[in-house]
Amino acid sequence: MTDAMVLAAFRRVPVPELRSQSQPGDKTLVNFDTIFFTEADSLTRAVTILGQSVRLEIEPSSFTWEHGDGTSATTSTPGAPYPAKDVVHRYADAHVTVQHRVVVTWSAQWSLNGGPLQPVAGTVITTGPTTPLRVAEASPSLSGQR
Repeated sequence: MTDAMVLAAFRRVPVPELRSQSQPGDKTLVNFDTIFFTEADSLTRAVTILGQSVRLEIEPSSFTWEHGDGTSATTSTPGAPYPAKDVVHRYADAHVTVQHRVVVTWSAQWSLNGGPLQPVAGTVITTGPTTPLRVAEASPSLSGQR
């Protein structure tokens, strides 16, 4: 069994294309911390290579957040909803709708017939679907009430 065979098997295993989520959800404000996150879980899959049982322990190892305004950021965590601010971005231009998404790099370890885990020599990359987000501008106004 070669590393190339294990990598080829890993690349055939379907892994999810994760959706980027934001808070606020459908509309955010210019110059405001917009929070990004995704639901990322580890996977265990069993494959057979040359008649041998191989267990793959697959996990997301990096997340590239494409904000939809030409910028991106890479993190090692999937972010989290408010009140966490693990992954944030401030949009500079108002009155636009951006399409954000997350690109996930998946890494794996493998075990032959229940033996010790060892790293797979390569990764798998998935690109999630785009999600629209309206960037608006807020203006303060006096109401005359106390």
